[in-house]
Amino acid sequence: MSAGSIFVWETLGTAILILLGTAVVANHVLRNTNGNGAGTLFINVGWAFAVFTGASVAAGSGAHLNPAVTLGLAISGKTPWADVPVYFAGQFLGAIIGAMLTWATYKLQFDAHDEPGGTLGIFSTAPTIRNTPWNLVTEIIGTFVLVSWILLSPGVKMAEGGLPNFGNSALGYAGVAFVVLVIGTSLGGPTGYAINPARDLGPRIAYAFLMPIKGKANPDWGYSWIPVVGPLVGGALAALLYLVLPV
Repeated sequence: MSAGSIFVWETLGTAILILLGTAVVANHVLRNTNGNGAGTLFINVGWAFAVFTGASVAAGSGAHLNPAVTLGLAISGKTPWADVPVYFAGQFLGAIIGAMLTWATYKLQFDAHDEPGGTLGIFSTAPTIRNTPWNLVTEIIGTFVLVSWILLSPGVKMAEGGLPNFGNSALGYAGVAFVVLVIGTSLGGPTGYAINPARDLGPRIAYAFLMPIKGKANPDWGYSWIPVVGPLVGGALAALLYLVLPV
């Protein structure tokens, strides 16, 4: 696969992922929407199927859509290291584009929203209790679960008699969506489960520098490194586990 193809598909898939994911939060948070106050489960389901949609579109590149996934696949020998910067570039650019499309979709609602200082949470995560070591641990654990499932989930194997056992591969990208949903409902409470550096940093950059939202919040750069470093560590640990297990 060419570097150009990887970049295009990762940009497009990540843009769709972030558009649909941040838009479901906007639908919940902003006042003048049909989904205002719909709740946490509404958001978790929306993000899960945003992953399914973005991954399905980006199948041409393997649908990483997440630097932590790319890193885990590179460490485990499933993605060439030379392709890693291309995946990263497409993912971060796509995340910025997707966030801007969410702002454009809800532009009138952002203009009319009576608490513009609370709009950062539409695009980026934040802890409910700020504690750097434990916030980092939370993001590591959530991403470890995601990347472990991707690496260890059983694929197609031939059973006795020549019949295929499709394993979880029969689920396609819906399987990843189910995992993201359970991570959100189970592990998302403390930090909002970024589990994806591009998902958090790309929209945070777009919010800080590109979105003309009057009265918007400070982008909270002091926290911004945690949803980047934590997922990368979690993805790397999952890959190391994969390398030592007899799979």
